[in-house]
Amino acid sequence: MPPSPWLMLIRAPFLLLSIVLVLLGTAVAVYQEVPFSVVNFILALIGLVLLHISVNVLNNYFDYKSGIDKETKKTPFSGGVNVLVDGTINPSTAYGVGLGTLAVGLLIGVYFFRNVGWELLPLVLVGIFSVYFYTPVLSKLGIGEAFAGLGLGTLPVMGAYFVQAGTFNIEALVASIPSWVLTHNLLLLNEFPDAEADKKAGRKHIVITLGKRNAGIYYSFLLIAMYLWIVGAVVLGYMPYPVLISLLTVPKALAAIKGAMHDYDKFEELIPAQGANVQTVLGVHALLAVGFLVASFL
Repeated sequence: MPPSPWLMLIRAPFLLLSIVLVLLGTAVAVYQEVPFSVVNFILALIGLVLLHISVNVLNNYFDYKSGIDKETKKTPFSGGVNVLVDGTINPSTAYGVGLGTLAVGLLIGVYFFRNVGWELLPLVLVGIFSVYFYTPVLSKLGIGEAFAGLGLGTLPVMGAYFVQAGTFNIEALVASIPSWVLTHNLLLLNEFPDAEADKKAGRKHIVITLGKRNAGIYYSFLLIAMYLWIVGAVVLGYMPYPVLISLLTVPKALAAIKGAMHDYDKFEELIPAQGANVQTVLGVHALLAVGFLVASFL
């Protein structure tokens, strides 16, 4: 049985990223013995998932409007979906859903402003900006990956921590840096198959700017640096040693690096590397969260 067109449009499997981001930020707070708020945890989870749905739907809508969706070759991880191109879902309806989920996500943010603290406002504003303007603006300025790393990486982890602790601290920031790299790289590797179509449509991302070979080197450098960051943070006392369990994802990361370095211009051969990349992203986040939770009992 084929998946629901709406599940395809919202890119349902990718919403797991939002879940592990909130789990990580919450786990850092639990490790620091902050009183746990179930309500704030659930609202943060719902809010981030809604914003993630919004960016996925709006990205597909703007790709449809620009014509990119007709040019890209589809993989399970890149190229978008055809539900707007083939008329299965009305584009105007999709746009409305994108705006609606964005609005509800913002309302949850307002709840947190009033009940936890206005210090969260800059994070939410940057997140909202990244959601709506990623495809029509940011992806054409060469900064799309960086903002994706913020909007679906560092900022959600910091936000999930803040709604529990009511403040920010350096340890939470250190724990959120791998999220920036992982989400940045998630987007980066998935841009390889779409580079030619994206260039025709006026996009300017890292793969187009550096070329596929150099972009593969850059991707690999960032991924290796991310693991070194985790080890360094443990050595310097910013993260507890159980988070080193995240190093279990290294084999998957190496598979992704191999694809980025050697199969960057091969459509079919790159797909396993894209899969390994997704597994690395989800695995590192989940295991970092587990590490913090384990450390809270030690």
